Amino acid sequence: MKLDEFFAEHPKAALAFSGGTDSAFLLYAARSAGADVRPYLVKSQFQPEFEYEDAVRLSGELGAELRVVNADILQYDEVTANPGNRCYFCKKRIMGAIRAAAVADGYETMIDGTNASDECGDRPGMKVLEEQHILSPLRICGLTKSDVRRLSKEAGLFTWDKPAYACLATRVQPGMRITAENLARIERAEQALFTMGFRDFRVRQRGDTALLQLPQAQLPRALEQRKVLLQALRAEFSAAVLD
Repeated sequence: MKLDEFFAEHPKAALAFSGGTDSAFLLYAARSAGADVRPYLVKSQFQPEFEYEDAVRLSGELGAELRVVNADILQYDEVTANPGNRCYFCKKRIMGAIRAAAVADGYETMIDGTNASDECGDRPGMKVLEEQHILSPLRICGLTKSDVRRLSKEAGLFTWDKPAYACLATRVQPGMRITAENLARIERAEQALFTMGFRDFRVRQRGDTALLQLPQAQLPRALEQRKVLLQALRAEFSAAVLD
């Protein structure tokens, strides 16, 4: 099946939208196919501000009306306790919030940006898609991440080479309680590194220590700027380690 065929069968749907590469291309494809697909973004403590800004920019460039759903994800103990399957509980709440808003707006079908490269086994949140009957057009049509990037580039989407970005909660060590304070510390630390020009990295919290994970290609520059980099991390954490 091709995407235009999918949207011919599902001409009206709510899209769980993040502003990332996959959901951005899916919104573009839906608009190109003439489908009535409305993007829904859940704004919670787990998303950094730049993700929200990218979602607003992309939906605006495509002429799509973005619906922002505010959610206090930290009110749920099963999420903040940060168990190994936290992603399942979080995604269940987030998708549930989108579903409620979409149904109120008259959208019964719900889709997301899961692609054919995404492995189900290591993503607890994938179970939510099955439970809530959420369709994944990219996966259904056999489009991989590399396909999505190539097609996004051809379409002129600024998200075509955007690094994959897992939510801030993934930075907190499993079993360590997730709080607004440690999420804010992580976001500030990562923003400092973004400002320095680093990309596609993670600042993970291990107690009061920041564990910085960088792609191998960026390690030489990290070593060159070691003092400035450590200073940025130590503004938020008592210690910093380069992984």
